[in-house]
Amino acid sequence: MIPIAKPLLGKEEIDAVTKVLSSGMIAQGPKVEEFELAFSEHTGCEYAAAVNSGTAALHIALLAHNIGKEAEVITSSFSFIATANTILYTGAKPVFADINPDTYNIDPERIQEKITSKTKAIIPVHLYGQSADMKAIMEIAEDHKLVVIEDACQAHGAECHGKKVGSFGTGAFSFYPTKNMTTSEGGIITTDDREIAEKSKMIRAHGSKVRYLHEMLGFNLRMTDIAAAIGLVQLEKLDGFNAARQKNASMLSAGLKGVSGIVLPATKPGSTHVFHQYTIRAKKRDKLADFLKEKGIGTGVHYPIPIHKQPYYIELGYRDSLPISEKAAEEVLSIPVHPAISGDDVQKIINEVKEFYATA
Repeated sequence: MIPIAKPLLGKEEIDAVTKVLSSGMIAQGPKVEEFELAFSEHTGCEYAAAVNSGTAALHIALLAHNIGKEAEVITSSFSFIATANTILYTGAKPVFADINPDTYNIDPERIQEKITSKTKAIIPVHLYGQSADMKAIMEIAEDHKLVVIEDACQAHGAECHGKKVGSFGTGAFSFYPTKNMTTSEGGIITTDDREIAEKSKMIRAHGSKVRYLHEMLGFNLRMTDIAAAIGLVQLEKLDGFNAARQKNASMLSAGLKGVSGIVLPATKPGSTHVFHQYTIRAKKRDKLADFLKEKGIGTGVHYPIPIHKQPYYIELGYRDSLPISEKAAEEVLSIPVHPAISGDDVQKIINEVKEFYATA
């Protein structure tokens, strides 16, 4: 079976974890600090605060910016539900704007339409490994004095006009095993604002800078040195992982070009796409997925139900009409692109997709 995702962990990660275990310092400690420094340097940011998940990174980033009750936060409905749920955690209200049909990222023009006197922040999602239009989004934010928190959970190393995602506003990354790099579980907040960094580190540790002195309400959302040790090794491999993803994506696009029934992923000019997912639009999407499964090829639908159509959000009273997001949810299909697949695997995927549409 060619899986839709597979983490690549080797002897280097095992040795790094063994060294931490042998040290006796397995909770948050010096490795976390080392990882924060390395990741901030990688993104071009001054500071980073490591936490235990991408969800925690988004939640803490919002709290660090004082986003809470009565505030509205504009974001995409075409994302994993954590993007919007973290807004609810703070007491604020998610406001959904529709997406660009080619990149699946939030459309800056639709953001403009959603701004009210209650709007306090924008959370663009760099979906599938490609940056949202950060130039336009930052201009909107500056004009309206809005906070920008980048959901970069799928876009480690992606760039927009030569600048890495997570460095435009406050960044939030995930290190879940399926991501472009992993710490097993984990996340990180990136920022150039020292106050935001310090506040984020307090929130992750029960509102404390000094042990047993609690200056604000916080949580226990820290990263462990075990996870950080894995992250340090994975970060060194990230550029290679991304290059492999890009090579596989290029092969897929070349092999599938012209196949009737599918639309290939588009890369926006000025963007560096790191292909967390290689996502096509497919006629007879579900039948194609079943066919590929029979042929030993894993697929994924990211995402089958936009957030505003999820049962809980309907209960909350959401009645949005987001036709581009809704149409995408009916058509998108992700096929394997990760570094663990071989050239032969890529060719098999191409051949089977062609076979399906030749006989469908």
